Amino acid sequence: MKRHLISAADLSREEAVLVLDTAAELASVAGRPIRKLPTLRGRTVVNLFYEDSTRTRTSFEAAAKRLSADVINFSAKGSSVAKGESLKDTALTLEAMGSDAIVIRHGASGAPHRLAGWVTGSVINAGDGTHEHPTQALLDAFTIRQRLGSGDQHGADQRGTALDGVRVTIVGDILHSRVARSNVLLLSTLGAEVALVAPPTLIPHAVSSWPCKVSYDLDAELGKSDVVMMLRVQHERMTAAYFPSIREYSRRYGLDAGRMALLPEHAIVMHPGPMNRGVEIAAEVADSPRSTIVAQVANGVTVRMAVLYLMLGGAGESL
Repeated sequence: MKRHLISAADLSREEAVLVLDTAAELASVAGRPIRKLPTLRGRTVVNLFYEDSTRTRTSFEAAAKRLSADVINFSAKGSSVAKGESLKDTALTLEAMGSDAIVIRHGASGAPHRLAGWVTGSVINAGDGTHEHPTQALLDAFTIRQRLGSGDQHGADQRGTALDGVRVTIVGDILHSRVARSNVLLLSTLGAEVALVAPPTLIPHAVSSWPCKVSYDLDAELGKSDVVMMLRVQHERMTAAYFPSIREYSRRYGLDAGRMALLPEHAIVMHPGPMNRGVEIAAEVADSPRSTIVAQVANGVTVRMAVLYLMLGGAGESL
């Protein structure tokens, strides 16, 4: 793999499949009595988070520790950042302490790209503004392959396969979603057919350059979807009124039991979290056997282990 993971577009089809296959091997380690591997012993991974996070930060920490790396958790709150220290100076300080990889979440789109030009270690984008979140897309792809496979591979060993022909519908606040952009790029690289469904006001202007189709009618897409991925409405990033009301949004774009019945029998429901139950997804859907939401969290640790393992030189060692 390349030295940095800034965008889902950084991964070729072969590299993406390699990450998924490595994660599948690492998943078998999770069943052992001792789940730690010595692979990254002596390496230091820094979690540099300028935004609040539960799943991503915790899973990166768990992933690094299971590979025996040393972990430094850095929060902008209560640090020198609050005194005006720049991202560059913070990064150089952490590198001087011996960091081999920096996992960064930042509110500004492009911050990981700038960081990669300042440090000699690896940089992994854990979410930058409304831009991208590549490891979320990887764990989503891993979960889809785990549950559905590709065509006649359903139920078989999925290693070595991509997601050719799998139909994925992503629904909700596409405009403010870094998860949506990364998933469109990665899933299309893996051969999936991606459709975006949202109100016209929540579709980015540049979507015509994305490898996907756009629809404004959720009901019309459900019957031909293998995967439905629901996205949270990100009120904290909104500076205007993008739809009349939450009730109206939920009526047209929310996934409830009635809409779930329109899905093919094998179809699954996904959500990157955090969820707004009763808005974009009903409680009975989120908690149903067709939901992969809990599995996505578990797979996040495994997939991030695979990324760290491949980026920090573990590829030459046996698991």
